[in-house]
This record gives sequence, structure tokens and C-alpha cells, in this order.
Amino acid sequence: MKYLQLPYDEVRRLTFYLAMEEYAAQLLKDNKSIDELFFTWRVRPTVIFGRNQLIDSEVNVAYCKAHGIEYYRRKSGGGCVYADMDNLMFSYITRSDDVTTTFAHYTHAIVAMLKGLGLDASDNSRNDIMVEGKKVSGNAFYHLPGISIVHGTMLYDTNMDNMVQAITPSAAKLDSKGVKSVKSHITTLNRYLTMSIEEFQQHAFRTLCDGEITLSDSNIAAIERIEAGYLTHEFILGNNPRCNMERSGRIEGVGEFKITLELNRNIIRSINIAGDFFLLGDLDTIITRLKGRQFTETEIEKALSDLTLSRVIMNLTQEQFMRLIFENRIRD
Repeated sequence: MKYLQLPYDEVRRLTFYLAMEEYAAQLLKDNKSIDELFFTWRVRPTVIFGRNQLIDSEVNVAYCKAHGIEYYRRKSGGGCVYADMDNLMFSYITRSDDVTTTFAHYTHAIVAMLKGLGLDASDNSRNDIMVEGKKVSGNAFYHLPGISIVHGTMLYDTNMDNMVQAITPSAAKLDSKGVKSVKSHITTLNRYLTMSIEEFQQHAFRTLCDGEITLSDSNIAAIERIEAGYLTHEFILGNNPRCNMERSGRIEGVGEFKITLELNRNIIRSINIAGDFFLLGDLDTIITRLKGRQFTETEIEKALSDLTLSRVIMNLTQEQFMRLIFENRIRD
């Protein structure tokens, strides 16, 4: 695996590094001799929320504006996270169409790297990396044709007050983890290590990579052109459709859902599916089947009968989806 190195030491806004991932994907397509790329980065205080999340539900915008915290949307699924200069961000780009296998390969490699420092590290069934049973890293992934991208936080240290106040996780999410606050189920590496964050960054590079590729000024310009798409008002705010019905709930092992529907004479005119779940396919394959259908169990079951939902949203079953939209609760 090769490390993708910037030609200068400068802190950019978070969207630059998201664009850098996409540029790295193109490098892999153009250079068949390289299969994996990796890089680390740090940002000023920033909240990053998932592709399918509603900003008003996930980000405390007023707090962020008052405390100089930036906020951006990413193209991967999963939940909302806070990052600052005291924690490290990882990006892994590989030539693969199998997102789930890639994700497992990445998390196992990070766990092994942490164990090499003598830490009691493990990964769980969804997206977290743990040290002594507490979360130290949350990760997300998405897929481009022929390429899988995994990225995540690594909590070396962080401003806990900002983390708690800038993000607004639902009570259901906290209850599902059996905790009373965010602080009680996360930890930071500086509690276990004597090395600095820069030394830890070098350890990750030496352990995971066998060489590096330094980007040029023309490469940087290309990344900035990609970045422009992340900075548009439309992309950051996302899709908040009109609705006259809302269904929400959490499915253990899948994620949180907020489904909004606009009905006219019980016909679904529009539907939006938001949440912190992980996408394996195109969400429109669900939405297009439901638009124009009668909002009845029989019609919705018929619309989804030829679709395996778990191939679109990780671990989701049709039974769980039906319970959610027709009962507004989930009995697992």
C-alpha cells in the first residue's frame, strides 16, 4: 500500500481531503500497478455528516456558528462525527467492487496497527474500532465504479465539549448503545500512549504502507476542482422534501432512519429516506419503486418483492422496513 503525500505542510478544509480521496480513486484507475492508497489528515474544528443525513437533525448549526466550527456533508453513509487538530483522519482507497470485504480488511488492518502499540484493540460488527471496549475510531465507506473508499476518525485527543455540543445524536442512538452520554462510551489514544500525535501518525504510515507517492501542484489543482462540488449550497444542505407523513426509528445493526413521505389520496408522490445507515447500492432503486404506489402494505410489499434490500442498505430486511414505515416502531 502506498502513502499519498501532499507536497507541503498546510491544513486545508475537510472538503479538500474528501476530494483528494476521489482523485486517489482516479489515480488507481490510471495506474494498474497500484492497488491501494492511504493517507492521513487533520483539520480545524469541523463536523462531517453522512450522505443521507438531514443537517437539521444531526448538526447543532447554531453552536457550530458560535464556536467557529465548520460543517460539511460527505458522500459516504454512516453517522455524524466531529474532528479537530487533536485527532487524526484516515483515508483508504483500494481497487475493489466488494465494499463490505474492503471495509473489513481496512478495520482489521487498523486494529492490528493499534495492537502493535500494545493496545487492547478490536472492531465491532458495524463501523467502530475499540480500545478496551470503548470507541476510538468511527468509519464509513462508499463505492465508485471499480473503487472502494473507506475513511474515518482516530481519536488521539479531542475537544469533548465541542464533540458533544456540535452533534445532536438522537436518544434512540444513545439508548441502543446502553450509555447516558457520548463521553461515557468513547476514549482517546493519548490515555494509553506516551507518543505525540505526529509520532502516532508516523507509526501508522510505517506499519500500513511500503512507500509513498508525492502529489504535484497540478494534482492539487485537480483536487481543488473536485472539491468545488462539495462546497455548493445544494450539496451541503441536501434534499429536504415536502412531507405530510414521517416515520423514524432505529434498527439495531442497520442504523437510524427518518423517512418522509408526501401523500396525495394515499398515493406516494415523493419519499426521502435519511439516516446513518451504510449504502451498498443506489438508494433510488428503493425510492423509484415506491413513488406512485398506494401507501398500503400490499402495494409496498409488491413494489419491493424483486429487490433484496440488504444489497442497497447494509443488513436491512424487508420485514424491518415494512415495520418501520407502517408502525413507526421496530420490534426486534
